Amino acid sequence: QVQLVESGGGLVQAGGSLKLSCAASGGTFSRYGVGWFRQAPGKEREFVATSAYISAITLYADSVKGRFTISRDNANNTVYLQMNSLKSEDTAVYYCAARLGDFAGDFSKLPNRYDYWGQGTQVTVSS
Repeated sequence: QVQLVESGGGLVQAGGSLKLSCAASGGTFSRYGVGWFRQAPGKEREFVATSAYISAITLYADSVKGRFTISRDNANNTVYLQMNSLKSEDTAVYYCAARLGDFAGDFSKLPNRYDYWGQGTQVTVSS
């Protein structure tokens, strides 16, 4: 029911910043838990961050904690991922995802718990 479109990816130097956006349509955004995942060539899709609006809970992968910030603007049906102090290891295709139910917990770190996915946006960090 939900359509997700990521944008904002690109090429940046290590130490730089980038902000990804994910525009949602086709559903009541505030009723969905949202998350960001990434996948590098030859690797499994991995959890990056997730947000539950009602409880104001955010969770981050250890590898990005302190550098990335997930936020959401329910009025504009958009979720963001602010990425600072980027490293070459952050290079990947980044996907936003949504699931029905604005909840967060260990389950929200699992890709198969999400119902809707965007097409992905490439982030490349030069070392």
